[in-house]
Amino acid sequence: MEFVNFKCAFTIVAAAGLVYSDTLEAQENEQSYVHPAVGTEVFFSTDRDQTEVIRVAADFDLRNIDENDRLGVRFEKAWYRPVGQDTQDRERIFVLYGNEAGGWQLRARVGTDMHTAIGAISANDTSAYRKEVFVERDIVETPMGLDETPIYSTFGGAAIDLPLNDRNIINLLAGYQIFTGKNERIHLRGTYVHVVKPELGLSAQLRARYFHSSVPAEFDYYSPGYYAQVLPIVQMRRFTKEGWMLQAAGGIGLQRDSNRSWNQSTFAQLRIESPVRSSGFSLNGELTYTDTPSDNSEISPAYNYFQAKIGIVRRF
Repeated sequence: MEFVNFKCAFTIVAAAGLVYSDTLEAQENEQSYVHPAVGTEVFFSTDRDQTEVIRVAADFDLRNIDENDRLGVRFEKAWYRPVGQDTQDRERIFVLYGNEAGGWQLRARVGTDMHTAIGAISANDTSAYRKEVFVERDIVETPMGLDETPIYSTFGGAAIDLPLNDRNIINLLAGYQIFTGKNERIHLRGTYVHVVKPELGLSAQLRARYFHSSVPAEFDYYSPGYYAQVLPIVQMRRFTKEGWMLQAAGGIGLQRDSNRSWNQSTFAQLRIESPVRSSGFSLNGELTYTDTPSDNSEISPAYNYFQAKIGIVRRF
């Protein structure tokens, strides 16, 4: 069994931060080194397979201006109840890091569940043709995935924004995913966004995704030979005078895999974010419903998934 301790996880983040060290040393803005913060995040999900996940996190930041400028640590307790079986719990710990320098933004949440390294790292530039690279790793939340010899998924890739004009943009993503065992996946995703009414924050989107598995149905997670989805979305994003962000999105499309013909695909999401202030409380929340199968679902003819997340941060 692979074991990566907290010191190793911290070293990974520190190495990533070296890319920005020269710029950081040259910064004279004292604000980058103030605003410690504490926070909490609660996550809950359930699906048709009767799999439930609860994660409760406590964050302690030495610096927290926003997600792109922070340094802290997260302690997390997770409870998993796969397909209605007995609940299992895990302790997880992460280093949290964010920085913006040289036209690039880096965000990292890297740590361990006392078995192996888990978390996510992403970096993107801030140009009109926004480019992003990312890698994320976590446990597969199925009965076999949570067994004594757990199953993990590592997903890495790159994305780019291709603006056509002020109201039309295309986003393309290519990714590669490996699982504990022999299964590997190639992912391709594309999104076309048309801004219908800028003053209303109203947009129409067409999302398409495809993946191919090298070893279908290797374990008990959802893994057909291939999966494809086409999903039209309508989204409205508004800001209040006080700076709150409110977003609603939903759509109905089609999906299929190597075991099933085309069938309905549904998506709905609500998000809320408070203004980011240098001190005081900030809040964010999200509700999501979808019937897009995930790595954590079993192979079943019908599937739906619901998740809720809320986070609170107190900056000093």
